[in-house]
Amino acid sequence: MSDHNNPRPRSAFARMIVRGFGRWQRQRAMDQLQALDDRELWDIGLSRNDIPRAVEGLFRDK
Repeated sequence: MSDHNNPRPRSAFARMIVRGFGRWQRQRAMDQLQALDDRELWDIGLSRNDIPRAVEGLFRDK
């Protein structure tokens, strides 16, 4: 019986690709937020110190 609702990849290679893509997405989000000036960060309710926590919150497993 196959479980089509299981979002986790089965092979080690697929898991490695998914983890790498996740790291790439996190780093890209960090880079984008770091590129904002302090006023832009303030406008969205963040400070520079909040960026890592905010990014991890975006990508937390549900």
